[in-house]
Amino acid sequence: MTRRRVLSEDERALWESVAKQARPLRKRTRLTKAETVVTAEPPPRTSARRSANESAPPPGKPAAMKPPPSPPLVPLARRERAHLSRGRIEIDARLDLHGMTQARAHGALLRFLQRASGDGLRFVLVVTGKGNSAAPRSERGVLRRQVPEWLSLPEFRAFVIGFEEAHIGHGGGGALYVRVRRGR
Repeated sequence: MTRRRVLSEDERALWESVAKQARPLRKRTRLTKAETVVTAEPPPRTSARRSANESAPPPGKPAAMKPPPSPPLVPLARRERAHLSRGRIEIDARLDLHGMTQARAHGALLRFLQRASGDGLRFVLVVTGKGNSAAPRSERGVLRRQVPEWLSLPEFRAFVIGFEEAHIGHGGGGALYVRVRRGR
C-alpha cells in the first residue's frame, strides 16, 4: 500500500489558488438533492421467491447486446481521387446499375459491396447513369440520387469507407468511386 504525501503549506496555498482560477470546460446542469429525491421513484418490490409460472432467465446467456454503431463515412483523399481519375490506382471492379429498378439495384449493390469487401478489393466503380433527359425533372436520375443515400445507410457503411463522384472519364456525375472496407 502506497502512502500519500502530505502537502506543505506553500504547496497547499498554490493548489488552492489554482483550483479557484480553474473553470469547467462545459457547464452541466446538476440536480439538487431535493430535486433528486422528489423525481426519483422507488423501485418496485418483488418477492424473494418467484412463482412457478415465472421462469428465471437461463444461466450463462447474457442479455441481448446492441451491435456496435456503424463507422462514419470518410471522403476520399485528394491524392486517391487524383490517382483514380488518372488511372494510377486501378479500379478493382465495376457495377453497372443502368436499367434496374430501385429494389433490384439496392440488392445488387449490397451483394456487390459484400463480395468486394470479402475479396479485399479497395476501390470499385458504381455506375448509376445520369438519367433520361426526356423524363420530367423530378423523375430524372432516380438511381443517381438514391445510391449516395443508400451508401450512407448503416447496412452499407459496414462495407464502405467513403465515396465520391467519379471523374468525367469514368462516368462523371453518373458514376461513383467507392472505397471498400476490407472484410474481417
